[in-house]
Amino acid sequence: MTWFRKLLPPPAAPAPAPDPSAPGPPADGDDPATLRSNLAQLNRFINQNSGRLPGESVVTARRVTDVLREVVDTSEIRPLDIYAVISIQGILQDYLPTTLRSFLALDQAQLTVPRPSGRTPVQSLQEQLDALLDAATSLLIAAQAQDADALLSQGSFLRTKFSGSDLDL
Repeated sequence: MTWFRKLLPPPAAPAPAPDPSAPGPPADGDDPATLRSNLAQLNRFINQNSGRLPGESVVTARRVTDVLREVVDTSEIRPLDIYAVISIQGILQDYLPTTLRSFLALDQAQLTVPRPSGRTPVQSLQEQLDALLDAATSLLIAAQAQDADALLSQGSFLRTKFSGSDLDL
């Protein structure tokens, strides 16, 4: 049976023990400081490519990032919930950059030529950016509503806690 062992590759060396002084995995990026940093980086990307993007699209893309910054800023009042963080990360790290990069990759001669859908790439870009702006605005409204609900709950608590009871003699 040793002749079968000769056909098999030699066993792999055991993995080295982890170095305790080595840095851990990178932060998952859900803290407000990291989100603000990602927003600044995306704003720089938009500004750097503003000459190659339609003016209206630059304005809309910056409005998306401005609204997202407002959502992140609500974390100063209360921590962002996980759904808000996931939505912000999705827009910052995927949806908005992918939309812009896809447009920037197009041949300049094709930007105003209608596609089979009947829309030009410029129109499609603006439509996608408007959808992202609507999503960011909805996210801001939800974050603000959560703050308003918390305020109302606090008011109810305070009324209950400090108002005179019907049981007082």
